[in-house]
Amino acid sequence: MGCFISTPKDAVEYRRRPGKLGEVAVYVPGLRIPKSIDFYQHLSGSISTGLIERLSALRTRVIVMTAQEAPIETKPLRKTATQHGGSTIADLLQALEDYLPVLLGLAKDGSEVKYKVQFVWINQEDDVEETTMSNVFYEILSILHLMATLCLSEANLLLLPKASVDISHSRTPEESRRAAIDILLKAAGYLEFAVRHFSILQIHELLLLPIHRRNLPIDLAEGKLWALCMQALGQGVDLQLGLAIDSPKATLAVKRRLACEMVKCWQQAQDHITQLPLVDGWGQKHRLFIEWKYNEAKAAAYYYHGLILDEGNTEKSHGMAVASLQAAEEFLKESKKSCEAFNSTPPISRNPPIWGSMKYLSEKIPKDVSSKVRINRDLYNQEKIMETAPSLPDFMIALKPDEYQLPPLDPSWSAGETNQLNI
Repeated sequence: MGCFISTPKDAVEYRRRPGKLGEVAVYVPGLRIPKSIDFYQHLSGSISTGLIERLSALRTRVIVMTAQEAPIETKPLRKTATQHGGSTIADLLQALEDYLPVLLGLAKDGSEVKYKVQFVWINQEDDVEETTMSNVFYEILSILHLMATLCLSEANLLLLPKASVDISHSRTPEESRRAAIDILLKAAGYLEFAVRHFSILQIHELLLLPIHRRNLPIDLAEGKLWALCMQALGQGVDLQLGLAIDSPKATLAVKRRLACEMVKCWQQAQDHITQLPLVDGWGQKHRLFIEWKYNEAKAAAYYYHGLILDEGNTEKSHGMAVASLQAAEEFLKESKKSCEAFNSTPPISRNPPIWGSMKYLSEKIPKDVSSKVRINRDLYNQEKIMETAPSLPDFMIALKPDEYQLPPLDPSWSAGETNQLNI
């Protein structure tokens, strides 16, 4: 069974927590950094020297690149061009994709080596500076989390106006938003796979006992992974709403449905994040980001719900429309407060210029609420106006994470055995 070791002090020099993040369009969790390990010490005599050398070289490459990408001051993860014509994010993702098929050989059914290597990762959100587990499934989970984090970072850069010169100079704003949706769904796919396979990982004893589940850092907690997954979907739906707002063909019903789906995404993200222990820094910042976006989503949903109700021909529908529009305005105000709290919480951040759905809604909601409330109150008595907002319609979330599967085992493990991990 896997061994667990935590080191709260020794990793201080490796743990990088920036004081400032700069502009944030997509919340990106702190980058967990793998630490060097000696594969020869743990695996010598159990597998071939060639495999040990490949594992060591591939993981060392990941370590070096991750340490370079970890935010030190105010810069987000970069997607600038490299000498090989790619980008630092793309190169790191490729390094992880190259490492994973070789690593999976340690996790084969019946393998005696899956618990021999002590894998060490530096945490960002957990109080414990680093977590060590003698279990290959901890390493796999950490890699999936890192791949999702890199995708969130890439989506963030695509949506920052200042980044467009470096990474999407040939894209229009609409193309950048569509590309960001695809990347967010990719991130959600990694996270959903990680969460949904927790029960299967339990078979391999990583999480079989409660003590092992508790020993996972907050960064990898099930609720944290689900919150990030639903965040990615929520921001994807938000981008869809922005595209619908810009489209003359999109009806009010389509916009309301998207806004209501967005509410459901952020509600689920909030439900998961509130189950976790409150941790200052990254953890608190993530909570506030979800609160901010949840309020924005409710403002949008109540706004479009109110406009549709106002199309009715009865006093009741008009009264419900007023209540819904007033709720939209209140949630818009709350979202601004949450946004300020998010940006002022360390690591300090700032908003990019307002864009997308909220650029439109922040102007339209106060204006339409003022005019429609005045008109309806002139037509009907005050008692016809509801004091509480009506319930929002319940729609299923149409946007789904990309389906992710672990890659086949690297052929170097065995040409004669199955090259697909059975999990």
